[in-house]
Amino acid sequence: MTSIPAIPAIIQGKPLETLPTDLYIPPEALRIFLESFEGPLDLLLYLIQRQNFDILNVPIAEITRQYLEYVTLIKDLQLDLAADYLVMAALLTEIKSQMLLPQPQETGEEQNSDPRVRLIRQLQEYALFKQAAQQLWELPQVGRDTFPVSIDLPKLPKDIIVPPVTWNILLKTMQEVMQRAILFTSHQVLKEPLSVRERMSFILDQLKTQHSLQFTHLFTLEEGRAGAVVTLLAILELARESLIHIIQVTPFSPLQITHIT
Repeated sequence: MTSIPAIPAIIQGKPLETLPTDLYIPPEALRIFLESFEGPLDLLLYLIQRQNFDILNVPIAEITRQYLEYVTLIKDLQLDLAADYLVMAALLTEIKSQMLLPQPQETGEEQNSDPRVRLIRQLQEYALFKQAAQQLWELPQVGRDTFPVSIDLPKLPKDIIVPPVTWNILLKTMQEVMQRAILFTSHQVLKEPLSVRERMSFILDQLKTQHSLQFTHLFTLEEGRAGAVVTLLAILELARESLIHIIQVTPFSPLQITHIT
């Protein structure tokens, strides 16, 4: 029993008898298409604009001939022909045949017997939308013309300076301030709101002109207990943010507030 030699491949329905000895390029692989159209209206508009035809007075015979040549070309190139192109070819042929027939005389109200009117209106609308689409395409686009930039901020180390003052000394000093605030009494007609942030700014402004401030001098007795609490909170917040020092130069000496440079 004789064996049947295997066929290497079949190209366009024909068997490939011998294997290629070099790079194999299939048939029709180097065909180049310089124009691509998005539909039959796009092709018609291209044919009209290329030859500078008046869109309101399109030579239907010449346009139909060129359109059918294009349809025949893409059929010969074995491309998938969309049904819309065939419908437009039939419409152009119908319009051409209607223009060749004698037109009846108009009676009664004036009517437009030109069979190109509807096609021209569609071409005008399509041209407007195509121009608008082109203008939108020319606008800067993210990812094509511009690219967003993001920067990761470095995490800078921040040293937290713990005041070298014990809580006992701080509480004892505050107790003296509160006792002095109790002794001061006055009739307040209006109660002004107190802000910790404003008091912090006030303390920093004072330290700009003086190297150090005595702890108790930052308190205003006329503000009573509320003012003393707000001032204490402002001092502690500044110390927490490492903006001021709370120090005691010698034992039993008054507490001092200094600015951190």
